[in-house]
Amino acid sequence: MSDLYPFHHAPWLNEVMSLRLRGRRALVPGSHGRRSATVAALAALTLIPAAPALASAADGGGTGAATSAGVDTGSLDEITSIVHARESWAAGYTGKGVDVALIDTGVAPVPGLVSGNVINGPDLSFHSVHADVRYKDAYGHGTHLASIIAGRDQAGPPSSYLDRTRFTGVAPDARIVSLKVGSADGSADVSQVIAAIDWVTEHAHDNGLNIRVLNLSYGTPAGQDYRTDPLAYAVETAWRKGIVVVVSGGNDGTSFQSLANPAQDPPVIAVGAEDPVGTEQSLDDTVPAFSDRGTALRHVDVVAPGVHVLGLRVPNGYVDQAFPSARVGSRFFRGSGTSQAAAVATGAAALLLQRNPALSPDAVKMLLAESATPIPLGTVTNTGAGLIDVYAAESLAAAPTVPGGATLAAPATGTGSLELARGDSHVTGRGVTLSGEQDIFTARWTGASWAQQAAAGTSWTGGTWNGNSWTGTGWTASGDWAATTWAGKPWFGASWSSGGWVSRTWTAGGWDSRTWTGDGWNNGTWVDHAWATGGWG
Repeated sequence: MSDLYPFHHAPWLNEVMSLRLRGRRALVPGSHGRRSATVAALAALTLIPAAPALASAADGGGTGAATSAGVDTGSLDEITSIVHARESWAAGYTGKGVDVALIDTGVAPVPGLVSGNVINGPDLSFHSVHADVRYKDAYGHGTHLASIIAGRDQAGPPSSYLDRTRFTGVAPDARIVSLKVGSADGSADVSQVIAAIDWVTEHAHDNGLNIRVLNLSYGTPAGQDYRTDPLAYAVETAWRKGIVVVVSGGNDGTSFQSLANPAQDPPVIAVGAEDPVGTEQSLDDTVPAFSDRGTALRHVDVVAPGVHVLGLRVPNGYVDQAFPSARVGSRFFRGSGTSQAAAVATGAAALLLQRNPALSPDAVKMLLAESATPIPLGTVTNTGAGLIDVYAAESLAAAPTVPGGATLAAPATGTGSLELARGDSHVTGRGVTLSGEQDIFTARWTGASWAQQAAAGTSWTGGTWNGNSWTGTGWTASGDWAATTWAGKPWFGASWSSGGWVSRTWTAGGWDSRTWTGDGWNNGTWVDHAWATGGWG
């Protein structure tokens, strides 16, 4: 079968988000299983189609790992073994008490994500004005990543997650705080993403929240130096305020010798993809062609499994309809990309922070790098320190002295261009492309002023950001962040509610079967990529 190499260029780096998907044919996994590798020497980091048997197994509600031919190294059952998360669970660490902000296309309430560890933060997507799709993932990318990070068939004690008949993500007791920025086709502008990052930074510990990790599997081609780029500044500000930011390295592979933005920002954890190639040992692991290489000065920090990953699907969602061959049974969907790899690393960070809540973001990054297993067939520029081993990282975290990491010599300032932060990823509404120094409401972008507010934690005032009302001002009785009517002027001139939107219905665990058309959102960056919408890594 084929799967997707989701986000290569624009915003959603691995799979889905920004505006288009990139479709490529997936390699068929090997027939042999994989045993957990012994931790190799510590590597220092310089900071600067599925077989019919598999489909049948997956359809039954378990992990879908076992087949008559062997073990599927794209299943979460195997991936959690590869990165040694299962040893962490056995030791009692499941991510409990750690909130993970997921800025993506939303999360759909499918089995595996309905056991109480997903809450909806602000919906800043174009479709937040439509109550029928508000908060819910209509694209498929956010749900796929949420299932990798913290999916679980049911909550239970740590030992229960060792049951291989259940679907279990890397950190099953972590809580996902979903911020939807991508619409039904994955479309999102960089201004929406920056606004979401600012919200996370400013609300990380409000009203019982404990956001310690932010996953951003989104990226644009870097159009300016990270030191002035506003997207890089936004993630760096979150990092300096105590949030571990995990980002996709990008899916442009060998065509670009640089990481996507904001992975180019040195402090954050940039994750590349690795391919276990279906074997029992790591010596033959490879780096897939789509995973960005970087340079000697800035490359991925670590890698994690990111090929043929079996995550939860959104029935009749945009990607599900576009790529039916990537479905596995009734519950699962295969995706490949640095987005999936970043989701694995995000779950690992949550486990590590439960083990030692006092860790700073710099310490988390250093521990994951120092405990990583080098990939012999890789290079520093495409594997960084190597394959993450969360149990080894936890062992280091328990030591009397924990490394604190390095301090970036040249911090970002955020005073640069919003247009350059988009790179070549632009959204189009009603035939009009959004460009220039303006956000989706045509509000003028003044980098220096915004950067001061972001640093002070005042870029949001209630539900207002950059002069316009984007969302509500607090939590509703149902537990979601309140929505609001968008009164700001859209860049395409008409009202936000005008156009050919056809209402949708979520019933029986899926969207109705009508095709996702209408409302005119478009993004010229993601169409030719694996996840149909440009920026999702």
